[in-house]
Amino acid sequence: MKKKKISKKKLNIAMIGHKRIPSREGGIEIVVEELSKRMVKKGYSVTAYSRKGHHVSGKKFDGVSNNVDFKEYEGIHIVTVPTIERKGLAAVTSSFFATMKAIFGHYDCIHYHAEGPCVMLFIPHLFRIRTVATIHGLDWARNKWGRFATWYLKLGEKIAAKYADEIIVLSKNVQQYFKDTYNRETVYIPNGINKPEIHTDELIRQKWNLEKNSYLLFLGRIVPEKGLQYLVEAFLKVKTDKKLVIAGGSSDTDEFISNIKEIAKKDKQILFTGFVQGQVLKELYSNAYMYILPSDLEGMPISLLEAMSYGNCCLVSDISECTEVIQDKAVSFQKSNVGDLKDKLQKLCDNPELVQYYKKNASAYICDKYSWDDVVNQTVLLYKS
Repeated sequence: MKKKKISKKKLNIAMIGHKRIPSREGGIEIVVEELSKRMVKKGYSVTAYSRKGHHVSGKKFDGVSNNVDFKEYEGIHIVTVPTIERKGLAAVTSSFFATMKAIFGHYDCIHYHAEGPCVMLFIPHLFRIRTVATIHGLDWARNKWGRFATWYLKLGEKIAAKYADEIIVLSKNVQQYFKDTYNRETVYIPNGINKPEIHTDELIRQKWNLEKNSYLLFLGRIVPEKGLQYLVEAFLKVKTDKKLVIAGGSSDTDEFISNIKEIAKKDKQILFTGFVQGQVLKELYSNAYMYILPSDLEGMPISLLEAMSYGNCCLVSDISECTEVIQDKAVSFQKSNVGDLKDKLQKLCDNPELVQYYKKNASAYICDKYSWDDVVNQTVLLYKS
């Protein structure tokens, strides 16, 4: 039997696949939070099924969202589900228990985020509950996963391709991948961004002696696919008095971080801040000379949107997920090419006028192009269609 179309105005939506909200543990958490709170303002009911457990970068970063008694955030219903906090099991167990709760929640649509949680999507499909899946990236291709995890993530992708009523992708590259691999039509809806307030360097000056335009910034999860190994190797060859600030926490990648830090010990200008959030995060974005994202693999990088929204000159790898975002408003280098990355870094360090040229246009361009309100409107249409 066909599923009934949803025509009523007030929707009841479930979100599954994020860790916790509010939280900056990854791009998915930012997306779920931005979508959910805007939908609530439109009069819809949204329930976010969050994982039980500690912050992905360590329990010292736990906030209110890690409290199992945390029930509501900006009108969003928060349900915390049981979770086995072990590598490869957290997403599996949390998405299973979230799905088992959600199928009895009388939802008009269950929205799954990321490939791993989509393994459970077939369950609401069997109950004739409408499902939407957002593929934030080809997660199975990430280097940090072992054989079983890679297989499981690919299984989630296949289940989404076969059973999801609608699939959202964040890049044209992934859209073409689903067409070529599964002959499956998808809907391209990129992420949005908010125009931020620019901050002075007060806290980062106190903590790390960082002044405006005195450092290059990498900000994101420290995982192999982000290309941090290329950046450190290239920076060691660049002649500059600027520091390289590496801001971010691990994601089941402690050994990788240790190896990167061992290489970086050769240069005292390389600074590791660990996971950052709040005012420190805003100040790092606001005062950087340049932002660098050397990734081998991305979905649609929230950090790149954020960096440009703060008016940064950005240097990114030439993967389509990055170049689709920047167009001609930033600089790219050949993916995984340390020599090309070093040359582009040196050129931008030596030419502050060129850096200022890219800074001048970045914020207006990115904030005009990517709107969370547009993302919400397009997503709600998929819930109803």
